[in-house]
Amino acid sequence: MSQATALAAPNPTRTAMTVLFGVSAAHLLNDAMQNVVPAVFPMFQENLHLSFAQIGWIAFTLNITASILQPLIGYYTDRRPMPMLLPLGMVFTLLGMVGLALSPSLAYLLLSSALIGVGSSVLHPESSRVAHMAAGKGKGFAQSIFQVGGNTGQALAPLMVAYIISPIGQHGFLWFTLLAVIGIVIQAKIGQWYRAKTREKMRATARAADASASPSRFSKGFIAFVLSILVLMLFSKFVYLSSMSGYYSFYFMDKYNLPLEKAQLCLFALQFAGMAGTFIGGPLADKIGRQKVIWFSILGTAPFSLLLPYASPLGAVLLCLAIGLILMSGFSVIIVYAQELLPGHVGTIAGLFFGISFGLGGLGSVVMGSLIDAHGVDYMIKLSAFLPLLGLFALLLPKDSVIMGGRK
Repeated sequence: MSQATALAAPNPTRTAMTVLFGVSAAHLLNDAMQNVVPAVFPMFQENLHLSFAQIGWIAFTLNITASILQPLIGYYTDRRPMPMLLPLGMVFTLLGMVGLALSPSLAYLLLSSALIGVGSSVLHPESSRVAHMAAGKGKGFAQSIFQVGGNTGQALAPLMVAYIISPIGQHGFLWFTLLAVIGIVIQAKIGQWYRAKTREKMRATARAADASASPSRFSKGFIAFVLSILVLMLFSKFVYLSSMSGYYSFYFMDKYNLPLEKAQLCLFALQFAGMAGTFIGGPLADKIGRQKVIWFSILGTAPFSLLLPYASPLGAVLLCLAIGLILMSGFSVIIVYAQELLPGHVGTIAGLFFGISFGLGGLGSVVMGSLIDAHGVDYMIKLSAFLPLLGLFALLLPKDSVIMGGRK
């Protein structure tokens, strides 16, 4: 009996939880490395004399690479799963980290960002599928476990910038290659379990793990309407987050005359609370309904985002805690809601929604960088604070009973 088969055989429930925490840990490492990039934009701007628009193009490259590739990878692997992609994605991220450490110009920064984007484009749809396979009945819980790893990595990124990169400088990125190596090892182990489960369920057909799920009975128009609202929620969430992760440090330093390290504390508060929100959101949606959690996670952020530009430094930290807790609670729920709308397309939905979120974040960074160049960072931060009000449209989403009733 192979090592992968032995792993799956003795205690399926315990093994599934081990796998869930494994993909969550890999997500943590990936997102920690990915999110140190926008966190050091002030350093790149100073060292390489970049404009805000050029800073936006770095974020755009990082995000658009993943945005384009993730849906394609998810669609392909729904039909032909490829466990080897899991460690391979981390190899691309490792190369990107080396590139960032040694980049002498904007062109090299763009190339390195693209490599990190490729790594993320592999991790998200495939690891999301692994979480779905290991989930059992608690789909929301499983996606939250997977997603909370990413949020933890995002929360740690500002601290890593403050205590690793800021003291050392750009070469501090070389320390992150150690995280990439650990990620390669974890993903290789998960790939063994993934390969065994794939052979069990689709030995003859090489289809997605849940290809036996019943098809949707909804009309194309209904599906398009629901997906459009979900995409609008992603737009509100991720464009706002890109304004925070990429540019709030500039606003904080300018308004309060405080150093970058202090500004990173606000971003840490945002991401740390987001980790808690993500962990709560999935299980809460399993109990009270996904539609309720989705609209609250966006619209409920608005009062705090609108107050943030006018807060004191301490108040900003507290408001970032509230924003992260509420805003981050909905993303894993949105993915599961869409997967239940279109059963049998787990990888495609995960790749599409992760891809859209990355693309929107990248485009938002470019637009906001241009707005700052034209009107100043104060103008952009105050304007972006209105984005969570788009959560009003989530009230139009069908209730969970309608979505589940649409499956034969």
